[in-house]
Amino acid sequence: MRAAPYDVKAAKQTVSLTINSDLYAQARRFGVNASQVAEEALAQEVARRNAERLREEVGKDLKALDAYEAEHGSFAEMARQHYQSGTDDAL
Repeated sequence: MRAAPYDVKAAKQTVSLTINSDLYAQARRFGVNASQVAEEALAQEVARRNAERLREEVGKDLKALDAYEAEHGSFAEMARQHYQSGTDDAL
């Protein structure tokens, strides 16, 4: 089981939400715990946004790597050549 992306033991906080009254009434008739559903939905949204931010950061890093390789060549290839040659020369 994966760890929650937030502190599940943190204290609960009372907040005010504005929800469609008919939707809330129907949910109550079904016994839906609105607080639990809201918390789960918020957790999913936070996880989605964190993943989106991470994808953006990785994208920037890949662009920087591409720019480096365009200017200097592949670092991995330089390292392979260095170690295959058996010399102690600096890269």
